[in-house]
Amino acid sequence: MKGRVYKSTGSWLEVKLENGESLPCKVKGKFRLKGIRSTNPIAVGDWVEIERVDDGTGVVKKLIPRNNYLIRKSVNLSHRAQILASNIDQVILLVTLKQPETTLGFIDRILCSAEAFHITPVLLFNKIDLLEEEEMGRLAEWMELYEQVGYRCEAISVEKGVNLDVVKELMTDKTSTISGHSGAGKSSLINALDPNLDLKVKAISTYHKQGVHTTTFAEMFDLDFGAQIIDTPGIRGFGVLDIDRSELSHYFLEMRELLSDCKFNNCQHINEPGCGIKKGLVEGRVAESRYFNYLDIYEEDKSENYRGTDY
Repeated sequence: MKGRVYKSTGSWLEVKLENGESLPCKVKGKFRLKGIRSTNPIAVGDWVEIERVDDGTGVVKKLIPRNNYLIRKSVNLSHRAQILASNIDQVILLVTLKQPETTLGFIDRILCSAEAFHITPVLLFNKIDLLEEEEMGRLAEWMELYEQVGYRCEAISVEKGVNLDVVKELMTDKTSTISGHSGAGKSSLINALDPNLDLKVKAISTYHKQGVHTTTFAEMFDLDFGAQIIDTPGIRGFGVLDIDRSELSHYFLEMRELLSDCKFNNCQHINEPGCGIKKGLVEGRVAESRYFNYLDIYEEDKSENYRGTDY
């Protein structure tokens, strides 16, 4: 039998069969990304072949090759990875300028990973109802920055219902994963899009002004307007993984356009003479924040090789 993983709690998976039946399943044998030690080798969004056993549950016998996946470093285990979702059409990045504040570095790491694995990113700037006039100016600057790069950006308020019809249009007939910091409003957004789901929502910590984890495990939901969404646990940091550093600039869209201007084919855009990207930085064709985030990602895993291959 064939099914798709809708929920992963570590030891058990919830698999939805092609006939619509949900079946609790265990994993039999070892499933690993080649070259990568993963905390969850079977992820939400995976298609699997299963076998029903005598107690009415199922056993995963085979992992069907993925079209793509979104992966990050495990929070507590630096040499291991966590697959956030697989077989997705787009990643929806929920950005907030306050309560909690999303950093540009966090955004660029998500975008870089999405580009590397051929997943379309969409930036939703939530909680615009909380912004003062000065903060609205910063919102406009951030949206202009990423729109000029080539990304779809929308300003929304889940609390006030602003532009949620646009979000539904973006998601219809697609499998999306939603990512962002704890407290950015992921579960609230899903509830607003389909109130029948009634997901748990927790308030922002008044002391730290940061989100409190609501979603513990990744889970996929079928929405009533013809969309699927994978809700992932809120994350405060995002380590880029499984990307060859020599190819990193290919995943910054504005840098990719300037690669042919570099004097050397193997230019890494740091100290090399005749670098087209550094020239683009001086000319304003590459934003300073994006360039310095590129350098941060380039340097962070210098001593470790996380390069992996597809199934």
